[in-house]
Amino acid sequence: MKIKFTHSLLLTVLSIFVFTCSKDTKKEFATLLIHGGTIYTVDSKQTTAEAVAVKNDKILFVGNLDDAEAFKNNQTKVIDLEGKTMTPGLIEGHGHFMGLGYNELNLDLLNTKSYEDIIDAVAERVATLEPGEWVVGRGWHQSKWDSLPLHMVNGFQTHDRLSEVSPDNPVYLSHASGHAGFANAKAMEVAGLYKLSAEGIKTFDVAGGEVIVDKFNKPTGVFNERAQTLITKHIPEKNIQTDIQAFNLAVKACHKNGITSFHDAGIPRETIDLYEKMKQDGKLNTRIYAMLTGWDKELLNEWYEKGIMIDTANLLTIRSVKLNCDGALGSRGAWLLEPYSDRPDHYGHETLPMEFVKETALSGLKHGFQVCAHAIGDRANREILDRYELAMKALPESSENHRFRIEHAQHLHPDDIPRFAELQVIPAMQAVHMSSDRPWAIDRLGEKRIKEGAYMWQDLLKSGVPIVNGTDVPVEPINPIASFYASISRKTLKGMPEGGYEPEQKMTREQALKSYTLDAAYGAFEENIKGSISIGKLADFTIYNQDLMTVNEPDILNTEVVMTIFGGEVVYLKKD
Repeated sequence: MKIKFTHSLLLTVLSIFVFTCSKDTKKEFATLLIHGGTIYTVDSKQTTAEAVAVKNDKILFVGNLDDAEAFKNNQTKVIDLEGKTMTPGLIEGHGHFMGLGYNELNLDLLNTKSYEDIIDAVAERVATLEPGEWVVGRGWHQSKWDSLPLHMVNGFQTHDRLSEVSPDNPVYLSHASGHAGFANAKAMEVAGLYKLSAEGIKTFDVAGGEVIVDKFNKPTGVFNERAQTLITKHIPEKNIQTDIQAFNLAVKACHKNGITSFHDAGIPRETIDLYEKMKQDGKLNTRIYAMLTGWDKELLNEWYEKGIMIDTANLLTIRSVKLNCDGALGSRGAWLLEPYSDRPDHYGHETLPMEFVKETALSGLKHGFQVCAHAIGDRANREILDRYELAMKALPESSENHRFRIEHAQHLHPDDIPRFAELQVIPAMQAVHMSSDRPWAIDRLGEKRIKEGAYMWQDLLKSGVPIVNGTDVPVEPINPIASFYASISRKTLKGMPEGGYEPEQKMTREQALKSYTLDAAYGAFEENIKGSISIGKLADFTIYNQDLMTVNEPDILNTEVVMTIFGGEVVYLKKD
């Protein structure tokens, strides 16, 4: 009997030992532990944390350091923030990924301050080329120049000086907005414009666009909206080698600026093929939420047929359509309800038929695709809201959680502001546009329209809709710190004016951070996998040299991204 009892006791001890060992082997250990600084989670249940534990590419634990240490073993990598600040990985809510990369390859004119700066940049580039080679660039904006040339037509420079420095090389320079372009004489010669019969301005009529002509009905070199195709169709096509170069440069620029996800606003089939190749090659190191270009109806129909693509690897998702419905304010292409204050005969351009917006909205609802329509002017915004509403009323059973968006939503009629919440339409607004445009936008719109309907962030937020923030790169530099500063200050990047433009529309710092993280994730149906530092979400983080949530407002622009973590791996580390 005693032997039996001893044997039974031994079995019990062994079973407890085996159970304990089994339990230990099942315990999850972190591959990465981060602590030692201020961590803003953008999670309403726990807004800050002492430490974050990561297993591979997912967040394992968020909380105090003592509890986090329990997830550490001898293989856990530890990052001490040393007093720095960490947030969820930033999301560029509206940009052009390949445009970002090609801006690095081509002539970058974003920092030019005058027509002379452009001429100097082109002359320098021409000196490196053979005759006949194209000069392509982007970034000029006449309304941001420190000085204007003496001779202008409809608010734009003319090509004469540009043509003087580039007589043998065709030149085409896109406006910063991408909604206009500037060509030299050689480019217009290549395009055959000088061979057209001189029948006056109607010779250059283009639906949805405008060729700016002088008093002799000769083209000045400026091509607005869809008229740009008169020149761009003659520019040599890009190739796979330059595409890969541009792609890699874009990834690098994102990492340097703390961007871990990117809403790519309108891509053609060639770019989809490139992204899939880069993913297959293991080089898609920015999470891309891609919008199909609405210019290609055949492409849209193909995707309607096969349905949305939600990537289980969380790298490339395609479930939305981008429509370009008007132009930009800088080029006077934004479609307005009333004429431009500084051009009383002009209302801007409807660059896409509104019937097609309605058709796309209906198709989107039927097939589960989000529709993202570009609208800057108040009329464009109203017309799009009208078409969205018609589609939702026609298909109410498919309208739940549609998350249709309006990209930019810059200038709204006061009556249309509450309609965003009523229709559950998300405004994707780039705060840095206010900083860049507001000083001269008042010339285009006048004081009344500016104050009642321009960049109405707080009114939209209070109405109950989230705002997706971003930069519209390469229209603006991708730097998210500039957009964050504009969001909370309503000032130019030079800190003017005192108190900010229309200060009642400022975002709080919490709102601004959320617009770059959780609200941006919501705008892509991805709030359950990213946008906050929460257990189970992707381990994407941005780390800064100072606390942008508490530092004095003037010092925000001194904030630098010092580290970017993508899927639990450090992909950028600022060198000292």
